[in-house]
Amino acid sequence: MKIVSWNVNGIRSIVNKNELQKLFQEKADFYCFQELKSQEPDIPDLLHNQPGYQFYSNCGNRKGYSGVGILTNQKPLKVETKIGFKQFDDEGRFLLLEFKDYILINFYIINGGQKKENLDYKLKFYDYLINQYLAEQKNKNIILIGDFNIAHKEIDLARPKENQNSIMFTIDERIQIDNLLKLNFIDTFRYFNKEENNYTWWPYFANARARNLGWRIDYCFISKNLMSKLESAFILPNQMGSDHCPIGVTLNL
Repeated sequence: MKIVSWNVNGIRSIVNKNELQKLFQEKADFYCFQELKSQEPDIPDLLHNQPGYQFYSNCGNRKGYSGVGILTNQKPLKVETKIGFKQFDDEGRFLLLEFKDYILINFYIINGGQKKENLDYKLKFYDYLINQYLAEQKNKNIILIGDFNIAHKEIDLARPKENQNSIMFTIDERIQIDNLLKLNFIDTFRYFNKEENNYTWWPYFANARARNLGWRIDYCFISKNLMSKLESAFILPNQMGSDHCPIGVTLNL
């Protein structure tokens, strides 16, 4: 089973650039998208007309902002769009598909703001996610995927020393990933790859992507009891169209 995840920074833009069509060459069972920036009636027909696939979305209340979606060839037993944290739920940042043997959750977690104006909200949500929502389900087979908006370790960004106090790399944020891993989750990419210069997001300025001055802020975490099923984890840095590139995993499920 193959899962691909991508913060598209606008689903209509990606389709218009013909970039989503390129991603479909991955022939994944699940395509998880973040930052749709589209309400349901405006989502391109391409997402709804893929033979053998069904598209599920959570677009939130605010037009042109946030939103997550999953395109899949698997039929879920249950679909949920609410995690129980009101502001997060209102913004369309959560989509859960439940199956017989596992649960797939697609996240678009808030950035926090360049001036850290939303950092308190971000930390409160992580606290809720880890210490309440996931703690109550720690014995289940869970796959968490999407844009988590935190670079965990110095290896996960090109210029860690210059960004010690920057949003997405503050100590308070990085601790949240530590706490998530302590709940018996695995960072699938780091399970296979311990090398530097592997990033999933690049700022638009200073020719950052061409110079690979990036950050790894998109992840797939899996429950440790799925570890024996994990076959590979990857980043697709050559996929263009967004300031993020796709990530993914393959699991024997």
